[in-house]
Amino acid sequence: MVPVLPGLFVGGAESCSSPEALAAAGVVAVLTVDAEEPPAVPGLRAMHVRARDEPGADLLSRLDECAAFIGAARAGGGAALVRWVNPGFQGQLQLYEAMGCAVDSSSALYKRYRLQTLTERFPELQDLPREVFAADPTSAHQAPDTEVLYRCRKCRRALFRSSSILSHTEGSGPAAFAHKRVTGSAQLCSDGREKCTSYFTEPVQWMEPALLGVMEGQLLCPKCASKLGSFSWRGEQCSCGRWVTPAFQIHKSRVDEVRTLPAGNFQAAKT
Repeated sequence: MVPVLPGLFVGGAESCSSPEALAAAGVVAVLTVDAEEPPAVPGLRAMHVRARDEPGADLLSRLDECAAFIGAARAGGGAALVRWVNPGFQGQLQLYEAMGCAVDSSSALYKRYRLQTLTERFPELQDLPREVFAADPTSAHQAPDTEVLYRCRKCRRALFRSSSILSHTEGSGPAAFAHKRVTGSAQLCSDGREKCTSYFTEPVQWMEPALLGVMEGQLLCPKCASKLGSFSWRGEQCSCGRWVTPAFQIHKSRVDEVRTLPAGNFQAAKT
């Protein structure tokens, strides 16, 4: 049993073997992350999160509950013991911290994490969960006025909204392409223009037929069939040099931004 913070300990399966040691440390609650529920420890509150002992096992979706359980123990003046042995959970904890210690399903960080785990959970890329796909912007769902809509430049079909864009840290530019011969139009901009020539998005409902059962391919407009970009569950390299995994890439030159003018501004413009 190792102290991490005041009122918080981390240990393995054997850490509950000595009730006397737990009492001396002030432990009043035990959180166990394991595939099997452990025997109860008399006199201690317990919470069990069922998760496989594998690096890819999902703990992130339960971290809000875990944090509340630990917080309640510490707020009452006691300590909490967390029992897990999987080092793969550390990355999920870091992601949780990056989201402000709250699971935010609308966060680009969370969406990318969810997409990265899909190929492990669904290696055949069939019967993917419906919640993986963002709503088609042609549906009746009304988006906030602050959302930017992106339309096919050729036929004007609505394709995705700004909330579906998964931003990434800009790569190292030309240095990232040292293994390739970059010439002509493929040269990256050095005059201050935008280096990322594509939008990387979450999957949108109209993409589903193209994505199922294959690792990579083209993304075509669902209305006019013009080429918009490409996808790869293995990942693709952005023009800025950053490798994005998985990648659903729409070229900026193939779409137009459509911004909604707030009603108040419209009225003011008329007068």
